[in-house]
Amino acid sequence: MVTKVYVVFYSTYGHVEKLAREIEKGAASVEGVEAKLWQVPETLSKEVLGKIGAPPKSDAPIIKPRELAEADGFLFGFPTTFGSMAAQFKTFLDATVSLWRTQALSGKPAGFFYSTSSQGGGQESTPLTSVTQLVHHGMIFVPIGYTFGDGMFEMEKLKGGSPYGAGTYAGDDGSRQPSELELAQAFHQGKYFAGIAKKLKGSL
Repeated sequence: MVTKVYVVFYSTYGHVEKLAREIEKGAASVEGVEAKLWQVPETLSKEVLGKIGAPPKSDAPIIKPRELAEADGFLFGFPTTFGSMAAQFKTFLDATVSLWRTQALSGKPAGFFYSTSSQGGGQESTPLTSVTQLVHHGMIFVPIGYTFGDGMFEMEKLKGGSPYGAGTYAGDDGSRQPSELELAQAFHQGKYFAGIAKKLKGSL
């Protein structure tokens, strides 16, 4: 019995996508788990994206809201805007009303990963304010806690993420890229989450 984990992300400059790809690898490393990478639709025009210097979108398939019902668990990733999830991802979740009406996602586990421009930019407030989306769908929030071990207590090097999930810092101009430690934490989150999703499916 295969457990399907969807890694669904929105990424403006590629930081969140880099985390997403590591999370997908981590989830796929768990026996019996099938991980799939998706991105949500862009809401900004090509003209606006060009003005802000956003690179072309990757080849990750674009997910439709109804396709969420096919998965057993989800890891949602997005950059932050003023301490909460980016509008592009919120717009996607706003389109899941039909799934909410039928509670098609109820009982399914979900987690978050994210990118902020600075240390005070929302590494905890972003996932915290996003939990409301899961609550209305009846989903089960799965944080990573301190399961990443010593990596959670890194003090010498700048590291994103929190007990809520994996994270990275992009800098105010997007020039900083995810560090090896941040990518390792993302892989860990994918593996840890997939194990829980597998257990939950097996208990039904």
